[in-house]
Order: sequence, then C-alpha cells, then structure tokens
Amino acid sequence: QLQLVESGGGLVQPGGSLRLSCAVLRFTSDYFTIAWFRQGPGKGREGVACSSTHGMSTTYADSVKGRFTISRDRTEDTVLLQMDSLKPEDTAAYYCAASSTRCSYDLNNFHTWGQGTQVTVSS
Repeated sequence: QLQLVESGGGLVQPGGSLRLSCAVLRFTSDYFTIAWFRQGPGKGREGVACSSTHGMSTTYADSVKGRFTISRDRTEDTVLLQMDSLKPEDTAAYYCAASSTRCSYDLNNFHTWGQGTQVTVSS
C-alpha cells in the first residue's frame, strides 16, 4: 500500500552538500511521521532526522544538528534531507521510513522502508 523511494545519493567531497529525496507513494494520514536513518559499513542503523505532522515537529540526531535539515512537502508527496558540511563519517546508506507514531528512532515503530541510497563522503 505504502511505498517509499529514495534518491539523491552519490559521491561528494568533505564539506560538500547533497540533498536526498524520499518520494512517498500512496501516502495516508495514518503515516504522519517520516524519518531518515543511516547505516555505515559494520555499524548499526542510526536515526538521523524525523518529521511529524503532529505539531509539525522535527528532530535531529546530535551528530547532524546544524548541518542537516529535514523538510516535508505534502503537496509534492516528498520529504527532503538537505545535508551540508558533509564529513567522511556521514558515509552510509541512507533510508527513509514511515511510521504511524510521533517522532522517535525506535525501529519497532517503522514498518515501511525505502530501498536506500548510498552517500559517500571522500576526497
């Protein structure tokens, strides 16, 4: 019923920028929360940013605060993650995910995931 498709990943130099997009197909009001996660090689899945229509709130992981910005365009059915001042440690596969709960990074709350898009930050 619900499908998420990420795009925008690629190779970028440290200090550069990328904008990831999460296209939300067949979106319903039940899935009012969209979050971005990432998973680097040999690492666990880390919550990055979250956007919820409940209070139109956003949250960010400490590691990306001040550098990443999540935004939501319901008209275009798209959630964006603007990533600036990228660091090598940002290298990971990035996933968007949908839940029916308020913002959190509890993986148990997310049942619909995109296929992932690779971000590589390297000189």
